[in-house]
Amino acid sequence: MTRTDWIEVVHRPFEDGPPLPARQRSGRPWPAWTRHWWRAVSRMPHCVLWTAAEWRYALDTAMVAAAVHSGDLKQAKELRLREAALGMTLDARRQLRIRYVDAPPVQRPTGATAIE
Repeated sequence: MTRTDWIEVVHRPFEDGPPLPARQRSGRPWPAWTRHWWRAVSRMPHCVLWTAAEWRYALDTAMVAAAVHSGDLKQAKELRLREAALGMTLDARRQLRIRYVDAPPVQRPTGATAIE
């Protein structure tokens, strides 16, 4: 793959992401906004490309998101940078050269009759 190649990902929610841990590392519960944030992050279609390292980064980013969602606005810039690295917005995905595409149509074998 060259630097100019795009990564095409079928535009459908990813369903196999890890759950957010029950509590933050500090033992505190997650803010509601962070739980909603994680649901959006962990279902992005391009999560299908992620390795354990990307999931670890996303979980670490959840800690930053929780700080912001709890009022620590000094962490907002860090959250913005991390969200861009995760490809959370259309502009961020353009920078990462990720594009969502429609699923290809289902091909039926030739000579087969559909039982519908």
